[in-house]
Amino acid sequence: MRDHPRDWRAEVIESRIADRPAAVWFADYTPGTITSRVRAVTSGGAAQGRVPVLVPYAIPDRDCGGASQGGAPDLGAYDAWIDRFAAGLGSGEVVVVLEPDSIAQSDCLSDAGRADRFAALARAGRVLKAANPRARVYYDAGHSAWRPASEQAALLRRAGAASAASSDGIFSNVSNFHTTSAEIAYDRRVLDALAGPSSLGAVIDTSRNGNGAPSDGEWCDPAGRKIGRPPSLDTGEARIDAYLWVKLPGESDGCRGTPGTFSPSYAYDLASS
Repeated sequence: MRDHPRDWRAEVIESRIADRPAAVWFADYTPGTITSRVRAVTSGGAAQGRVPVLVPYAIPDRDCGGASQGGAPDLGAYDAWIDRFAAGLGSGEVVVVLEPDSIAQSDCLSDAGRADRFAALARAGRVLKAANPRARVYYDAGHSAWRPASEQAALLRRAGAASAASSDGIFSNVSNFHTTSAEIAYDRRVLDALAGPSSLGAVIDTSRNGNGAPSDGEWCDPAGRKIGRPPSLDTGEARIDAYLWVKLPGESDGCRGTPGTFSPSYAYDLASS
């Protein structure tokens, strides 16, 4: 809210949203600065005694050409970008939410294109964890109303999510609204079907799911939603590693503002519903 210091909604937004920890997204393909930008976040988190949550979001053909299209020009460039991203991770504990929608939303690719993407994601996980063994890397499981758990697990396995060398588990509900209870049940089914090491867990985006998903299926800044459970690395739920605010509440999907930009009116609605 620094850009809107006199906005009458500022106090509510600051106390209920801005004071909560949220993920930092790296969504622009800028290979020359990515290492320093990642290092600034990880070192800053370490200095504050916090666990940073990072979202690399530069896979080619991301969002299947939708509102969040963009990313690296090709997979070779993406591999090099991930190498530079990993170089900024430092040595402290960090959570990496690897490429939202990259697995669940891969139908727009050809069979060969999907196989190449999954190979790049598996490589990314290995590179990130090799660069910092304390990095916890999670892969895209979509959400509870998208694909059947067994189908999603099969895709995740192809992308390296069942291997401890590249993965700490899965994430779900990023930028979506499904209830925490639905996501817990779904994520456990996916993990069971994934059949990876018992150490694999799940993280759930609770940033906007306080009222659950709208009945009409609307996904773009739908009305009547509210913020969900506060971010925590202590969920008290078996195999659920964290509740995170991956999507910043108030950041538009593209209907209340330009995609990825902050809308004070939307943030206030979420915080006060």
